[in-house]
Amino acid sequence: MTRSLDELVTHRMVQVGDIQLHVAEAGTGPLVLLLHGFPEFWYSWRHQIPVLAEAGYRVAAPDLRGYGQSDKPEGLDGYTVGGLAKDAVGLVSALGEQRATIVGHDWGGSAAWLLGMAHPKLVDRLVICNAPHPAAFAKSLRDPLQLLRFSYMAFFQVPVIPEALLGARDAAGLRWFMRAAATRPDAFPDEELDRYAAAWAEPGALRGALAYYRAMARALRDRGDAPESPPIQAPTMAIWGASDKILPLALADPGRRRVPDFRLEPVEGAGHFVQADAPDRVNELLLDFLPKPT
Repeated sequence: MTRSLDELVTHRMVQVGDIQLHVAEAGTGPLVLLLHGFPEFWYSWRHQIPVLAEAGYRVAAPDLRGYGQSDKPEGLDGYTVGGLAKDAVGLVSALGEQRATIVGHDWGGSAAWLLGMAHPKLVDRLVICNAPHPAAFAKSLRDPLQLLRFSYMAFFQVPVIPEALLGARDAAGLRWFMRAAATRPDAFPDEELDRYAAAWAEPGALRGALAYYRAMARALRDRGDAPESPPIQAPTMAIWGASDKILPLALADPGRRRVPDFRLEPVEGAGHFVQADAPDRVNELLLDFLPKPT
């Protein structure tokens, strides 16, 4: 029988460059690095960690910088996708490994794409959950309907107020968001959202979470024509909640020119938080795709 999350997981702070990341770890075997998105923390992978650990993998799920118990640098320079990918590279090394399977959701998925492009020797396999390839994201910004779906990002550019509103009344706004973005009624029960609320209440955590959007907006304003990204060499699978209201399935496939070895797995009926909406299906797909432990 699969043991519970709290029975399996150990927690520690890991020095990565000039910051410390809180990391939840479980299991032994080939390394699987799980990168969460907004507005989550390592607990985003609560359904995956026990299954992967007991299947023979070493699982590491950090709180991304700015989240949970990880360090929260001041300013926006520390919250670029490139910086997030650099943290992941440093974390793999700090854990004593040279390669890993990278699984990323949302912002973690954006970092995973960049790792696949910029650090091919590090990435064994790549799994993306509801996070478009950078080229697909850039193209989507020319679509008025997609810009409407992204309108919440404009609100996040306002200083101070979003943090105050999202954190008010024991994070009632974020609790509502999590449930609204899910499709399974019990994807986020009260006791689990209480754990989320505790992570959001960490000093600076909401500022850190929103800093990614603010840094992205600054980068979009400052950028010129983006160079064509190199093709990703690692076998890549996209697990996509097909009922995502913000990132529709049309954004899931980057094209074989960018990712020659690509497998798309739509999960019908699942929303943005696919790993919580359809945990059994996500686990099944991961175990089928990951390199088998020896």
